[in-house]
Amino acid sequence: MELHLFAPRQNDEVVELLVVTSHYHRTGEWLGLGHTVNFGRPWWTGSACDHGLISLPYLDGPKLEWLELGAVKVRFLWLVPVTKTEIEFKKAKGLSALERKFEKTNFNYLDPQRPSVV
Repeated sequence: MELHLFAPRQNDEVVELLVVTSHYHRTGEWLGLGHTVNFGRPWWTGSACDHGLISLPYLDGPKLEWLELGAVKVRFLWLVPVTKTEIEFKKAKGLSALERKFEKTNFNYLDPQRPSVV
């Protein structure tokens, strides 16, 4: 699995979140589509988003999701910064319900100051 995260500009703290999430995936619990991680801090200074949701790469389309090189198959997924409230909503109502909220509110995934969609 390969993760990517979009940000408003380059930031070493975002790189750190990807490294820590990847390390957890390799040495702790297996992570996959729909799983969430607690960053333990905001993904960006001042942001309410202190968790991550592993999602399909919707912005890049389905062609980015899988790469096959011979016997090696790699899945590319999107790590979306989310709030604790959004994670609680996902646990109660499901991933599809949360994704519908994202679509309905047209949330700006690049805005570290975005409000929760729930």
